[in-house]
Amino acid sequence: MLEVENLQVRYGKVLAIRDLSLKVTSGSIVALVGANGAGKSTTLRAIVGLQGISAGEIRFEGQSIGNMPASDAVRHRIALCPEGRRLFRGMSVFENLLVGAHACLDKQSIAVTLARIYEHFPLLKERKRQLASSLSGGEQQMVAIGRALMAQPRLLLLDEPSLGLAPQLVREIAHIVMEVSRAASLSTLLVEQNAKMALRLCDYAYVLENGVVAMEGTGREMLQSSYVQKAYLGI
Repeated sequence: MLEVENLQVRYGKVLAIRDLSLKVTSGSIVALVGANGAGKSTTLRAIVGLQGISAGEIRFEGQSIGNMPASDAVRHRIALCPEGRRLFRGMSVFENLLVGAHACLDKQSIAVTLARIYEHFPLLKERKRQLASSLSGGEQQMVAIGRALMAQPRLLLLDEPSLGLAPQLVREIAHIVMEVSRAASLSTLLVEQNAKMALRLCDYAYVLENGVVAMEGTGREMLQSSYVQKAYLGI
């Protein structure tokens, strides 16, 4: 579904991503793990057109999308749930969710998607009239994921969904990611510093170091790797 080949991304003279290649197959969860500054979020931004690429190829369902306008991502049914949630704090939960459906003109389809999201996140239905600013960090993350799902994506990009959350909420978010991806047969590219959570969730994983893929394999293989255990799992 998604193919990234020999990707290069620069910030001025700094080469942030160097010859990165990865694939996300249909219906799979793929994790991109690594330390701060490894280039994980930059990779997601390049995929959705928020960051220009200097070399390489990005293809989605066989179509080249490298350096596409960011506004086209939703039309390709690619949705990004950004790091830090970035909700409209002065708007209600319901209003924030509707923002995700701005490119959908079918009111019935929007209603069906919204109902499905409320099934995944019943708490959001209870609090749909509350301001986003009044929610806890975990609840805000649910809104951010729900907003991305309102775009009815075929590819969901999740950037640090567990960031700043307590361990119990991290487990809850992990369960939600798994449930949503499987229920909707979504392809998901998950960026996470919480390597243990990401590797337990994913079908396949890439370890990113200094803008290049240092290792790759199934989640189970990466969990059993002595290098990954020492460098990222604290074992």
